[in-house]
Amino acid sequence: MGLSVAVTQAQPKYGVGTSTYLLRPDRVFDGETMHADWVVLVKGEKIEAVGRPAAVNAAGAEVIDLKGTTLMPGLIEGHSHLLLHPYNETPWDDQVLREARSLRVARATVHAEKTLLAGFTTVRDLGTEGADYDDVGLKQAINQGIIPGPRMIVATRALIATGSYAPKGFSPDIEVPQGAEEADGHDKLIQAVRRQIGKGADVVKVYADYRWGLMADARPTYTLDELKLIVETAKSSGRSVVAHAGTAEGMRRAILAGCETLEHGDAGTPEIFALMKQHNTALCPTLAAGDAVSQYRGWKKGSEPEPERIRQKRITFRQALDAGVTICFGGDVGVFAHGDNARELEMMVEYGMKPLEVLRSATSVNADVFHLADRGRVRPGLLADLVAVMGDPTQNIAQVRQIRLVMKGGTLYK
Repeated sequence: MGLSVAVTQAQPKYGVGTSTYLLRPDRVFDGETMHADWVVLVKGEKIEAVGRPAAVNAAGAEVIDLKGTTLMPGLIEGHSHLLLHPYNETPWDDQVLREARSLRVARATVHAEKTLLAGFTTVRDLGTEGADYDDVGLKQAINQGIIPGPRMIVATRALIATGSYAPKGFSPDIEVPQGAEEADGHDKLIQAVRRQIGKGADVVKVYADYRWGLMADARPTYTLDELKLIVETAKSSGRSVVAHAGTAEGMRRAILAGCETLEHGDAGTPEIFALMKQHNTALCPTLAAGDAVSQYRGWKKGSEPEPERIRQKRITFRQALDAGVTICFGGDVGVFAHGDNARELEMMVEYGMKPLEVLRSATSVNADVFHLADRGRVRPGLLADLVAVMGDPTQNIAQVRQIRLVMKGGTLYK
């Protein structure tokens, strides 16, 4: 007799999955296509078999009845900052300068659990924002079963050109701790990249542009040759480079240097997006972050006209879609609340993507772009990172919030 969803909900169970489960949803989204009347057999940490019930040998398996649900790969958050919390709670400058790292790590453990229980079994965490290498320890704590959380791809400190990042507004006589590691020129850039990799970085993040000095407008930071050096150094260790890039020129340099993903892309142009398509560079648009920041600054969404920043973001996102650019799902979560990651999925649909394409972006596309061959699809031999949601999110993307089951590595967390 199948167990109901209600009785399979539990407090997170830490450790490696050792059980065998037969999951029986109404439908399975395999990361690319929807399938009605499929079941999924999980054995230990991995998916053992998928398909119609008659084709799956479920002898000895514990049956979990997921009637009314869609079973999907665990969602992959492409742009997270687990060591940040929403800026309307505490401004970014104060988080970097006034919050103890021990406090930030304690808060991040809560963020990690909220993220996992919202169905996001992997996160690409793109910078500790002043918390040095604390993402490495957070990742280790999750991997060792000390705390529940998603699998983490970490960038550690990230790279910035001297004078380009923040906090800002202090006397020039004062050296203020930065939100990332300053490095410039040939030798220092090589050393910084290698140092971050040696400390545990899975990916190298670089700020290709930012708001220099006291100016309000962003401008390119690193030269094309410097960016190429960063990419060359990272690639020699098997790491890719991701670029914060919002200006057209910053984006152009990052593309030509070989950065694999560009974050934000606010001021992209049709020509820049065509260049991204040509070089197979993916865009992580972070729609929800801009939306959140605009509201923090006073915009009353739904009752006031959209700010120019939001109107322009709609235009550039549409241009990226029209150019055929690969779109990664990633919301820059931390700017807004962890566990509310689905906000970005909903906005991707609102801004012009079809729900099916959005789900692909958050599963198989992110897995491919991030070189995660062991997840992102419901397929035999892959990790049993799975989430079940009520209804059909290809018809209504908001259904991704109606979580009924979360499994990571064959272990049930919800």
